[in-house]
Amino acid sequence: MNPIDTPRTIDSGETALGIEFGSTRIKAVLIGADHSPIASGSYDWENRHENGVWTYHLDDVWAGLQESFRQLRSEVLAKYDIPLRTVGAIGFSAMMHGYLAFDRNGKLLVPFRTWRNTITGKAAEQLTKLFKFNIPQRWSVAHLWQAILNKEPHVRDIHFQTTLAGYVHWKLTGQKVLGVGEASGMFPIDSKTNDYDARMLKALGAKLKAKKLRWKLEDILPKVLMAGDAAGRLTEEGARLLDPTGQLPAGIPLCPPEGDAGTGMVATNSVAERTGNVSAGTSVFAMIVLEKPLAKLHPEIDMVTTPTGKPVAMVHSNNCTSDLNAWVALFKEFTQALGVEANESKLFEVLYGKGLVGDADCGGLLAYNYFSGEHLTRLPEGRPLFVRTPESRFTLANFMRAHLFSALGALKTGLCIFDKEKVKIDQVLGHGGFFKTKDVGQKIMAAAMNVPVSVMETAGEGGAWGMALLAAYMLRKTGKETLEAYLGDKVFAGQKGATIAPDPKDVAGFAAFMERYKKGLAIEKAAVKNLKV
Repeated sequence: MNPIDTPRTIDSGETALGIEFGSTRIKAVLIGADHSPIASGSYDWENRHENGVWTYHLDDVWAGLQESFRQLRSEVLAKYDIPLRTVGAIGFSAMMHGYLAFDRNGKLLVPFRTWRNTITGKAAEQLTKLFKFNIPQRWSVAHLWQAILNKEPHVRDIHFQTTLAGYVHWKLTGQKVLGVGEASGMFPIDSKTNDYDARMLKALGAKLKAKKLRWKLEDILPKVLMAGDAAGRLTEEGARLLDPTGQLPAGIPLCPPEGDAGTGMVATNSVAERTGNVSAGTSVFAMIVLEKPLAKLHPEIDMVTTPTGKPVAMVHSNNCTSDLNAWVALFKEFTQALGVEANESKLFEVLYGKGLVGDADCGGLLAYNYFSGEHLTRLPEGRPLFVRTPESRFTLANFMRAHLFSALGALKTGLCIFDKEKVKIDQVLGHGGFFKTKDVGQKIMAAAMNVPVSVMETAGEGGAWGMALLAAYMLRKTGKETLEAYLGDKVFAGQKGATIAPDPKDVAGFAAFMERYKKGLAIEKAAVKNLKV
């Protein structure tokens, strides 16, 4: 966008605002008519492990939302010397899944249970068998059914159940809705109707009836909307929740709230069939938009949808960069103890770079990055581990390479199924913190997936930008213009990116590491059993 035009664009409200609640950061991005970011703001936060449950306090939700918006507004004023008085459209996104249950007065019945929890094993197993459809532990319906199995007293008082994105949208608009992609992480979606699967609703409904509950499942779930649908407007109360200064007016239209999976697809232009993307940060997931359903049920594969309802096969690992970040922080402590000042980005660049020059198979080293439980390897809890034999080649390069490989180890156990199912993939795009250091994340991911991996120039914008694009699509689409056409023709046309093909030596090295990884899982299981938190 021409810098001269930007103040006019801001003043006239020809903008779209996307806000995403990630696992470690809440980010707000404002885009102009050309879809380029104008300003941003953020707020760092962390989940808490309280009473055996991974959670975030709802007070932190609002503090983080308001601070990220305040920073964005301050940046607009500083860069363009104009106050931000309104925006054209708003969209909210967040970590998918989890459990937020409210009574008829809007009171939260139990603390927010996030996607990171692995406490719903029995429920997930029973629902998968009932539906003949994989229900992962982190899905909202698994949390609900587990609460019922546990005979938790709050269940009888449930009036509404939603996700984090749905909760924020509800409080700002009064609308109890979800985008179809986000809804597909609550309860299975039928891509023919773009609504909750009727057969599965009926099957679970019969079991709920036997429990003599005072509510029906379809009555407590949010309404499902498609990308491009109108999803309500900012209320007076909602405007004050977002902007306590009172400068932002009510009446701004909102698009359907989406999950981080959906915004990742949008931000990488991976919403068409045979495209895929990998989001790698605190957790990591690979998503492929399918031409047709998989031949059979696979417990390692989640079936979700694009924001337009197309079926997507997703492999999700709870753990990715947390352990890597912890090691980088340790090395930072070491440099500080030496009296050497090295900024964090430089440390990542150096340490990640060392991982590219290590032995292809990491020199016999082994690591597990399990900060939390890992459903792909059937571990209810996590214990980060580093293991070597006396004969291992213990060098910094091999050490970093082992941890980079480990970040994708659990993911790889699910990726193998794509090969067995003969899933066709034309392109894979990467985004998230794992790809921030130039080339490193791409090369490691290409070795793990054995396909070329691309990173777009806009990859660093992330899910908040993807959410802003969905808000812009709702605002500006013409006629029956599809999301795929809108992104391809109006957002990503002419976009540049870098593609790295898999190196056969790296592919073979990753395969050798994975053989060691599978055998060593017994060590991780023993640590979980014997090292109590």
